[in-house]
Amino acid sequence: MNKHYETIVVGAGVIGSSIAYHLAKRGHSVLLLERGTIACKASSAAAGMLGAQSELKEGDDSLFQLAKASRAMFPALSQELKQYSGIDIGLQQKGIYKIAANEGEREELLAYGEAQRNLGEEARWIEPEELQRKEPAVSSQLSGALFLPNDGQVSAPDLSKAFALSAVELGAEIFEYTDVRGLIKEGQQVTGVKTNRGDFDADHVVVACGAWSEDLLGKQDSVLDMYPVKGECFSVKTRRRLIQGTLFSKGCYIVPKAGGRLVIGATEKPGTFEETVTVGGLFPLIKEATQIVPELALAEWETAWTGLRPQTEAAIPCLGPHPEYSGLFIASGHYRNGILLSPITGKVIADLIEGKQVPHEWITTGNFSHRGVNL
Repeated sequence: MNKHYETIVVGAGVIGSSIAYHLAKRGHSVLLLERGTIACKASSAAAGMLGAQSELKEGDDSLFQLAKASRAMFPALSQELKQYSGIDIGLQQKGIYKIAANEGEREELLAYGEAQRNLGEEARWIEPEELQRKEPAVSSQLSGALFLPNDGQVSAPDLSKAFALSAVELGAEIFEYTDVRGLIKEGQQVTGVKTNRGDFDADHVVVACGAWSEDLLGKQDSVLDMYPVKGECFSVKTRRRLIQGTLFSKGCYIVPKAGGRLVIGATEKPGTFEETVTVGGLFPLIKEATQIVPELALAEWETAWTGLRPQTEAAIPCLGPHPEYSGLFIASGHYRNGILLSPITGKVIADLIEGKQVPHEWITTGNFSHRGVNL
């Protein structure tokens, strides 16, 4: 007879692992299932930016509030995860510079900075001379930057693994190389999953498979209307640390990591599950990055890779209970912000499973069902 779990989480990327961690921390029996290995897809491909202000376009919508709440969780979370897993997630809180390459971008960023300050957020304009004093390796040809001191970064692969291993330390079980082939339903109730290792029963099932979530739900029962967005990235190494803060331009981002390593990304190609690295994808990134930091042309090449971001047509994550099936929850569609939103996503799903109050604007699954999405 199969062991019964309170919750089965499908997908051991950063989102699923965070959900498993938050539930296990509260004493729930949790099974985390992964078709490959922990964080084997987009979660390990991410640069790890915590760009609540630098990434999101709208300053006062619910997604921005969700992102800010999640960003605020990282300092304490960093300590917790190290305690449970022994993994340092590489939290750096040195800010993000939104780079202006010309006068047009300068005006856009000045206006954005003012809007951020009107919302009570920290955002400071830095003239080119001051930017070069703070970051001497940047080009003298830039038109300045908007500095967002509260944004930061982590090591995305380490964060994902820390969530998963901390969940295990707290009592969760993880089965890797386990292909979830379908949901077990009794009427309008989901009661478990079917896998290549047999069936597993649970009171709750959480679908957190990233770009593959819709495959499990099936078109008929999907509330996602989701598609993959391929992103190509590369990394280089330098003998000394070239930059302190993350540089974010319209054409690329440059994220400094430990040991003189720099991660540069990322392209966007929607609608494909193809994961090859292309010269055509990397060339514009290399060109843009070396224009911002000329010394990168002398850096040692390390590697290049791709990741498939899960994006929804509504451009917001799908987060909450399925509108038609009880016992089924969805946490997917985080697009470029999965690392940033992982702590709050885990907390929200755990709260919903326990029947706790969650800000209604953060629960988006019901909203999707009213947008003509495939139900």
